Parts: sequence; C-alpha cells; structure tokens
Amino acid sequence: MLQHGSCAERDGAGVLLLGPPGAGKSDLLLRLTGEGWRLVADDQVLLRAEGDALHAAAPDSLRGMIELRGIGLMAGLDSVPGAPLALAVDCVPQGVVPRLPEPARFEALGRVLPRIALHALDASAPRKIALAMEALAGRITCRCGALERAS
Repeated sequence: MLQHGSCAERDGAGVLLLGPPGAGKSDLLLRLTGEGWRLVADDQVLLRAEGDALHAAAPDSLRGMIELRGIGLMAGLDSVPGAPLALAVDCVPQGVVPRLPEPARFEALGRVLPRIALHALDASAPRKIALAMEALAGRITCRCGALERAS
C-alpha cells in the first residue's frame, strides 16, 4: 500500500509522519536524521503487513532521497531499506495540537499503530517523538494522554 508520508527509524523501530503537503513532514524528518534517526522514506512510503507488524519502506525510485523546500530533491542520503513501525504522527497546525489528547490509532492493512498529533515545525517535535517511542518501548511512562495505555 502506498501512503503519502515520510518515515524514520531508530533502534529498530519506525515512526510514520503523516500530513498534507507543506505540513512539515520532510523538515521534521530532516531534523530527526540529525539526531540519530535513519531515513527510511520521504514523501511516499510503501506499507506492508508482516506478521503482526506494519512495515515501511521507500519506493525504489525514491530510496535515499529527501525533498527539502528551498533546496530541492537531495539524493544519495544514508538510509535503511525499511523498518517495522511503532508510531504514527499526524503533522498538524500548532493550534490543533491537543494539550492532553485521548489515545488514537492509525490503521492500515489490518494493523494498528498508536497515533499522536504534533506541529512538525516546533523545535521540540523530534524530542517529543523520541519520548513517545521510549514510552511505547516501556522505558518511561505516559501517565495521562495519548500513550497512557501504551506504556
């Protein structure tokens, strides 16, 4: 299944960035890769069900590429061929991000992922994703909010 979005991976788990064009997905992806995450896909993500997991990969024609507004389509970046997904992030306008969100889910190909909403251009967005992934891995706890049942 082809999904409009972007994807990064760290420690064997991927995050799927979702949102309309101009929402900041590629900008957030770029900042994640600057903080130790690895590029999986930008703009188009191939999703496939494998066992109980949902996996992401880049289409062959886009592997190792990222589109950077103001610069262009950059190729030859270090990337990984794919990753099992652990989290979906909706990139939304700043005023739409709820303070204490209810748990939400992203569903595709019969698989379900926890889903959060962030403003992709906030300076804290990469750190918020890292903390969400830590909670999903059980290393920290979300006491109230989108991931309270996941941790």
